[in-house]
Amino acid sequence: MAGFKNDAKIAINVLLIACLLVMSQPRVVSALTCDELVPYLWPCMTYVEGTGPLTDSCCKGVKDLNDKTKNSQDRRAVCNCLKKAASCNSVAKSKIVSGIPSKCGINIPYTISSSTDCSKVK
Repeated sequence: MAGFKNDAKIAINVLLIACLLVMSQPRVVSALTCDELVPYLWPCMTYVEGTGPLTDSCCKGVKDLNDKTKNSQDRRAVCNCLKKAASCNSVAKSKIVSGIPSKCGINIPYTISSSTDCSKVK
């Protein structure tokens, strides 16, 4: 039974990462692509899944990603990736994800949600 639970967790992780990887925006020319977000956000996975605490490494990844978005175009690209990833998750997980920046003390210029209008991100 424990093996089944671990297999299910692995499958969920793979699905979440796959959602991030296949969501590139070919019409948006940016230094950042959806697949480049994975290393920054991977430390947050156990927290999002409810299997671990919000860690310093998760907050560092979110901060580093936020710092890397130097212009509106980058911020919109990241917003679009996160928006699409949020649409792949349950409502409960989406609420957990959207709360991470504020819990880490990081101010991002949009809400992580499947309904965010990323075109308005400055």
